Amino acid sequence: MKFDDKPFVAIWETTQACDLHCHHCRAEARPNRDAGELTTSEARAMLDQLAEAQVPLVIFTGGDPAKRPDLVQLVRYGASLGLSIGLTPSATPLVNPSLLALLQEAGLRRLAMSIDASTAAVHDSFRGAEGSFDRTVSLLTAAKGLGLPTQINTTLHAGSLGHLGELRLLAEQLGITLWSVFAMVPTGRATQRLLPTAAEVEAAFLELLEVAKTAPFAVKTTAGAHYRRLALEERKATGTDVVVGARGKQALWVNEGRGFLFISHRGRVFPSGFLPVDCGDVRRESPITIYRDHPTFRLLRDSDALQGKCGACNYRHVCGGSRARSYAMNGTLMGHDPLCAYVPPGYEGPTGIFERSGPERHLQVVN
Repeated sequence: MKFDDKPFVAIWETTQACDLHCHHCRAEARPNRDAGELTTSEARAMLDQLAEAQVPLVIFTGGDPAKRPDLVQLVRYGASLGLSIGLTPSATPLVNPSLLALLQEAGLRRLAMSIDASTAAVHDSFRGAEGSFDRTVSLLTAAKGLGLPTQINTTLHAGSLGHLGELRLLAEQLGITLWSVFAMVPTGRATQRLLPTAAEVEAAFLELLEVAKTAPFAVKTTAGAHYRRLALEERKATGTDVVVGARGKQALWVNEGRGFLFISHRGRVFPSGFLPVDCGDVRRESPITIYRDHPTFRLLRDSDALQGKCGACNYRHVCGGSRARSYAMNGTLMGHDPLCAYVPPGYEGPTGIFERSGPERHLQVVN
């Protein structure tokens, strides 16, 4: 499960243009498209290369992919190559039931939309657009009516910690296929003030584990690989086998650069959208070649190269922590994950676990 040959999932940032103003936006999106975006023909060539390598899952993200007038055309082209295409649009008037119908007819396999709180007031404030919550719920309902599988993405941040129970009920009402919960990485507009503490993340993941036992949808985490540790601990303690995600055992080991590839709107290749280490350009080289051979990708696939608490961890080959969060908060690719509260048995070095200090959610290191 080292994923040396190809990624399990490739994410393409179709554009950084978006009309929302999300507080945590990785892309620091703006309303207008960049003239340097991949053209339609360049995007088709990139999809050809992903299809040739038989990448199992390709996600079109943004910004807001609906800002591209060739969106339906490119979904249709990718589907014609045999790619399984998912889409994560923004909840703006550009996305409506008519567009969803066109996308489904073109071969879209799943629609994923963000819901970050159980109330419109909290969600809309975080997304920077009034009406975002109601529009998201309406679009997910419309997609379900079309027979298009749906997914909810939730950002786990300081203001969303108390909403997981209500979000679970909403997810069930909407009939989603997958709930993906993202443990925030301080990149782009996201600041450390928005971060939950390591203890809060641990408690949230334990809550998600209970959800996963009975929910009619699958549960996974993004930038939260230590959820897998909790699932394995649950199996050891009770014999209960909790499925992590909706794509089977193979998806269990995916992490930045390990089964995961990100292509920017300009065609630059990164191990993750949250890990800004530029590894190449699809205009000059196949993204699959970059994924296989670039030293950064190869390093990220070497769990034995992990350092500190993560390097000593008995779960390092399954988890590996968030390399993006280590890079953002420690300045190193292979260091500890500050939002993981676990300390490996017998480990006596610095833990680097972050906790809140003061009313403004500044964080401090606890050794």
